[in-house]
Amino acid sequence: MAFDGIMLRSICAELNEKLAGGKVDKITQPERDEINIRFRAFDKANKCNVNRTLLLSSNPSQARIHLTQTKKENPPVAPNFCMLLRKHIANGRIVGISQPSLERIIRFEIEHLDELGDLCRKSLIVEIMGKHSNIIFCNEKGMIIDSIKHVSAQMSSVREVLPGREYFIPETQDKRNPLDCSYEQFCEKASSLPLPLAKALTSAFTGISGQVAAEICYRASLDADTPINTLEEDALLHLYHNFSWLMEDVGNANFKPCILYKGEEPAEYAAILPTRYEHTEGYHIEPADSISAVLEQFYASRSLYTRMRQKSVDLRK
Repeated sequence: MAFDGIMLRSICAELNEKLAGGKVDKITQPERDEINIRFRAFDKANKCNVNRTLLLSSNPSQARIHLTQTKKENPPVAPNFCMLLRKHIANGRIVGISQPSLERIIRFEIEHLDELGDLCRKSLIVEIMGKHSNIIFCNEKGMIIDSIKHVSAQMSSVREVLPGREYFIPETQDKRNPLDCSYEQFCEKASSLPLPLAKALTSAFTGISGQVAAEICYRASLDADTPINTLEEDALLHLYHNFSWLMEDVGNANFKPCILYKGEEPAEYAAILPTRYEHTEGYHIEPADSISAVLEQFYASRSLYTRMRQKSVDLRK
């Protein structure tokens, strides 16, 4: 599925389990828009300290965040943003990993010693927003120290992302947090919209992608293209129940990470089980131990298939 707020919620839950209290061991920038941070963290299962590497990517087409075991070659001279992170948070310790509402944002609170030996905190904020994805480093007052991508007023009328500017989350078009939504609020926010069911859900609530909205409609046995304002009260209540049951799983971190394959090729990844494909011919679902394992496998497989496709085009020509 898309890298939406629900996907980030599952990532945040996994990182809190595996990186909380971890110490920054090494920071590298193998790509122009990618940061790798190796942490020394406590493994609860084996009751010992282990090294875990976190991948942060702001690539417009493959923006993501997850634990990785892939080792990449680094440039001989570290880029400026990488050097800045090393200066400020090398040997720092994670004291908090959070996601505001169901926004496509994860914030890392890192505690470290400054030049004078005083304890202070910085925030490393990862925004997964397609072509607007970014990795932003802020001080304890919420002022931007630097970012992997600079966004000037000429580039965006919504928000500047430049050193010295105050960090804030862009407006989400008056969308509501789906994790605490009553039936009355659901009706007020979504049912009055003259939109198809799936589109109404994505337009009314933060963190819900088109794929998740289609899954909710399927579980409610409703056509995703039916205008929501034409539903009878019983159908609307049934839709809300399936919506709230799925959100209850999300709120309780009850995730089922998996990859959906079309034939042998990976088609989608998901943090929740895409039941609408369970009985679809030509598709099969493979579960995984963690959401990081899903993303690592998915992007590696997609990269392989993309390269094969490019080579086959040349051969056909």
